[in-house]
Amino acid sequence: MTSPPADDGVNDRLRASATGKAFAKLLPFLILMYIVAFLDRSNIGSAKQALHTDVGVSDAMFAFGAGVFFVGYALFEIPSNLILYRVGARRWMARIMVTWGVVSAAMMFTQGNLSFVLLRTLLGVAEAGFFPGIMLYLTFWFPEKERTRVLGVFYFGYPLAMTFGNPLSGALFNLDGLFGLAGWQWMFLLEGGLAVAMGIATWFVLPDKPQDVDWLSDDEKSTLSTILDRESQAKAGAGQHGASLGALLHSTKLLQFLALYMVMQVASYGVVFYLPEQVSLILHEKIGFRVGLVSGIPWAFAILSTFVITRFVQKYDAPRLGLLVCLSAAAIGLFVSSSHSGPIAIIGLCIAAAGVVTVQAVFWNFPLAHFTGVQAAGAIALINALGNLGGFAAPNIRSFASHIWETPVAGLYAVALSGLIGLAIASFLPRTNHVTHRPAH
Repeated sequence: MTSPPADDGVNDRLRASATGKAFAKLLPFLILMYIVAFLDRSNIGSAKQALHTDVGVSDAMFAFGAGVFFVGYALFEIPSNLILYRVGARRWMARIMVTWGVVSAAMMFTQGNLSFVLLRTLLGVAEAGFFPGIMLYLTFWFPEKERTRVLGVFYFGYPLAMTFGNPLSGALFNLDGLFGLAGWQWMFLLEGGLAVAMGIATWFVLPDKPQDVDWLSDDEKSTLSTILDRESQAKAGAGQHGASLGALLHSTKLLQFLALYMVMQVASYGVVFYLPEQVSLILHEKIGFRVGLVSGIPWAFAILSTFVITRFVQKYDAPRLGLLVCLSAAAIGLFVSSSHSGPIAIIGLCIAAAGVVTVQAVFWNFPLAHFTGVQAAGAIALINALGNLGGFAAPNIRSFASHIWETPVAGLYAVALSGLIGLAIASFLPRTNHVTHRPAH
């Protein structure tokens, strides 16, 4: 078998044309999918106060229920991603979104602690495989050179969901009493229904691979396939053994990725699940539209941060530096957000939100560059599944620390420490991802 030809001017032009078309055709819809996913995952932050007063969900059980989502998510993540690898993204993503939309809407029937925890567990099971499926899907379309920019733009979905989702959730609370339903019930019903609608649209909109579309020319399809195949061979030649799923168990690099991603999620969900309540305390108002609007400000700041830092990382090929900057921002921002001064606390939340969002867009460059083929499907799912257990830990860490030291500030400091731990882990990653460009042996 001959090696793929080196890129020439024509291939460079075709590469730019193919990836540009894929970017324009796929990213808007993928971002919309992610917005809906994160909205249904995090909207309980807006419902926290209402669930406590209306149906008696205690603070401790809220923390447990917020985090137990990630247990069901972790258990089914790997089989879900392997199924997607075999049956294609269109079918499996449609199934995932419809299923989790139904369960998310069913959150409106929460009657107390038990039903709340049960529904959150089922929501994790239903959504399992969504995010790693998207990460795997991007490797079917975009070469490594373009992936930093693609990941940066895709991750706009996270802060966009929070920027517009918090005001939306707050506004839906104003439907309180309509047809006998509470405002929080309307929020779960309508936002869950949106996921169902997106799942149906996914079946008709999302193509599985470049060969399935008519908006790429035959030359563009061939060029894109050649480049992606070459990168896959280079990973295997650099010792990644892309065809061996079992080899994952012996990968020290995978363990490093797992540990780093877990502490990142502790910081991330330590912000996500509590930001509306924190803003409510700063403004001395109950959660509603105004609190939701102010809660969107830190996430708008995160959009700007993601745009700037991912472009810096791509231009200077400095993913490790990007990780270190973002993890520092997350830790510093969480500490500053404990200030008794409202404006300073909001600034701290802006810095923290920027850190916890942007660090994830930078992080995924490492595992996506390190693994390939079915091993990539397993590795991405495993990293996301076990790493997201940090989302289980975050609310419980905050609740435990706040209870022990009898101040919510202790919970903030406990979560902020995860950013410092992440700094230590990230410092051992390679400065760049050039390993994937070694020639195959």
